Formats: sequence, structure tokens, C-alpha cells
Amino acid sequence: MNAPVSRPQRNRNRGLLVLIVVVFLGSALVAGALRFSGWRPEGMRNHGELLQPPGDLREVSVRTVDGGEYRWNPAERLWRIVLAPPAGCAGECVRLSADLDKVWRLFGREADRVHILWMGEPPEGAVRDPALRVLREDAAFRAALPRQDDPAGVPVYVVDPNGFVILRYPPGFDAGHLREDLSRLLKLK
Repeated sequence: MNAPVSRPQRNRNRGLLVLIVVVFLGSALVAGALRFSGWRPEGMRNHGELLQPPGDLREVSVRTVDGGEYRWNPAERLWRIVLAPPAGCAGECVRLSADLDKVWRLFGREADRVHILWMGEPPEGAVRDPALRVLREDAAFRAALPRQDDPAGVPVYVVDPNGFVILRYPPGFDAGHLREDLSRLLKLK
């Protein structure tokens, strides 16, 4: 037969039980409050602007400058970096091409899963890496890129394998931020 528990021991046991319940429920309440307030850990935030709703390029049929059709084939799991600079873009576009080339090369073995789509002919001196696909001018393609006619310069976009424009980077963005965001996306198989 069990010996009766003394009153001070019973109070300590109850106090410990209440403390355990408070710790578990308190942490759940704090986590819920953080989640619903919109807070996200620094490593989980994207640097580019998440487009809501995303632009839809699935039905847009674009052609490369050599006349071939560029297809949105989701099965290939290709991500695209897209830009549609205005005609006459020179110095800024040459710098942007060098930044995008650097970003593409830093993907290493994953670089084959990224295309750079450039609407219109790149300027003289622009870097032309193997990922570059030069597209013919297309009004429907431009229209699907939100706020592409930014007076501050040329924005850059990330398009998912299905053809949705999901991220926008404003003119003058940090190329390291694009690399970081796209690296996270490339890990999604």
C-alpha cells in the first residue's frame, strides 16, 4: 500500500504540473502570436517582392530571336530569370548582364536548371553566357511582367517552372539577394 503524500509534497507536485502546463501552452501562444502577426525568421524571408497574384506566362507563346519557340515545360523544372529592358538600354544593361552571369555561375551544378530570358537584343558588351535566351519583342510577354516600365531602371523577375512570375527585383537590386532567393527555390525539387 502506498504511503500518504504529505501536504507540502502535494503542493510541490501541483506547482510543478502547473509550471509544465504554462511552459507548453505559453510557448504555443507565443508561436501563434508570432505566426499570425506576420513575423518570419530572417533566413526564411525572400529579398525580392513576392507578387500577389503572380503574373501568368503559361499561355504566352514567345519566340527566340533565331525564330525558335521558347516553351514553358514544367516537367523540365527550369527556373527563369527574366528582364525586358527598354530599347536603347546600354550601360545599365551591360552591368545587369554581368551581375546575372555572376549569379548564374554561382549556382554551380544547379546552373543547368536556370535560364536567363532577355526580351530584345542585349546591348554591345553584354555578357552572353550559356543560360541566356534572347527573345523577340512581345507585347503580351511584357504585359505579364508587373511594373516592368519602372522609370528608375530595369526590374528583374523570377519565373517558376510552370510559367508564373513570382518575384520582382526593383532596378538597382543587390544581385546577391537574387542568388540567395533563387538558391532556395532550386532546392525545391
